[in-house]
Amino acid sequence: MSVAVTYRLYASNLDRQLEITAKQGPVRLEAEYYLENYRNVTSLDEFLDDTRLFTTAMKAFGLEEMAFAKGYMRKILEEGMTDPNSLGNRTTDPRIKEFARAFDFETFGDLTMARQKTGQEVVDKFIRQQMEVNAGELDGEGVRLALYFQRNAGDIKSPYDVLADKALTKVVRTALGLPDAFSSADIDRQAAVLEERLKDYDFKNVEDVSKFLTRFTALWDATQVTTQDPILGLFNVGGSSPTVSLDLAMTLSNLRLGGA
Repeated sequence: MSVAVTYRLYASNLDRQLEITAKQGPVRLEAEYYLENYRNVTSLDEFLDDTRLFTTAMKAFGLEEMAFAKGYMRKILEEGMTDPNSLGNRTTDPRIKEFARAFDFETFGDLTMARQKTGQEVVDKFIRQQMEVNAGELDGEGVRLALYFQRNAGDIKSPYDVLADKALTKVVRTALGLPDAFSSADIDRQAAVLEERLKDYDFKNVEDVSKFLTRFTALWDATQVTTQDPILGLFNVGGSSPTVSLDLAMTLSNLRLGGA
């Protein structure tokens, strides 16, 4: 199935997909371990020393690839987010910022892990992340990107929030038909272009997010050509830009959704 069809299926059955993911053996075991043990942690050292607990927390915030970087994360959490010059505030990675705000040992000390933000909320994030990972493995990068954007769109306050996040940037650049070379432009120039091109979208509005993702998935399908798909064969084989209009791409997408 196309990304447009597959994403729509996920989005319309999100609660069911999360329930299925939560019941998967590895996900369930890690979630149970976290909930059974997180309240026993009373210091940053204990948090970092429990590799299983720490790794689940990192996965919950999409930081699985950095779970080994305990020295770096220790410094992030030791400095906290109160000081505007702290390492956490200086990083451009929104995932790290969010992680540091949740596991705020600098402010809450031994009570950090007694807060709701470090309990069930983390497990819910972990399950959602695993669902997105599974979707990417089963149905491709486009579906995972669409689900990621859906989850994070409401936190976009300015074009710089998009540009600070590689996944959000990829979705927006694809949906707006911007070339790869766009990312090489001056950051303020990029922000100005996005400000103008996104002015008709309010990403706190569910309908606007849905409309934007319809555009993204149609263009993703149009430019990510596969030999198995005769409809996508109508588009440019090089994948750099479609040889038909956006209107036609979205019309084809809607026809496919209607037949799904």
